[in-house]
Amino acid sequence: MDALETFVVESAVPAEAEAYRSIVADVISELMLGGAIGRIRIVLRPEDSLFQMAILLRGSQPPVRLVDVASLGYGVMERKEVKISIREEKYLPKLLEKLWARYGRGQVLQPERNTLIIRQDHDPEKEIVSLGSMLIADPKEGLQSRLIEMAIRSTPEGFRVRYHAMKENSFIFVASEDTLKPAWIQQAHQMLAELQEEQ
Repeated sequence: MDALETFVVESAVPAEAEAYRSIVADVISELMLGGAIGRIRIVLRPEDSLFQMAILLRGSQPPVRLVDVASLGYGVMERKEVKISIREEKYLPKLLEKLWARYGRGQVLQPERNTLIIRQDHDPEKEIVSLGSMLIADPKEGLQSRLIEMAIRSTPEGFRVRYHAMKENSFIFVASEDTLKPAWIQQAHQMLAELQEEQ
């Protein structure tokens, strides 16, 4: 997990705060959110059945296109094949899904682990340009759902009344066993403002 600039868990019971910090760190790691989260502050108030979380996200990464992670050229049968040499293997499964959807499984060959051959009858030059601009991954895609999952998995058992809000670079989450008070949500927004003011 990437080191967070700020990672604070507050509770009236110090041992409880440390236990929750460990739980949240594990969940962040499992959901691979370390690179997305810059600062996080959590407040636990068991006496009020209250869990609050404010997160300041790191700057978002740009979308990944095929040309960013692979080299494109001609295959052995130059006018009938496009060869893709993958430099970053972690994108291979998504790339294969996209290529199968576009060309069909029978037209996409994988003679080596990081090499793909696409058989096609179109103009290979146009196909190489078109493939190069193909979107492979968008880091923003699914970020909100992973943040919500992280927050829910970090919340004490039984805290089923929830509120969350996400903006471009921030996320807040409030949960309780009871009806949420507007003041609690306002406090979470204030926690976020304080995180933004930190240097």
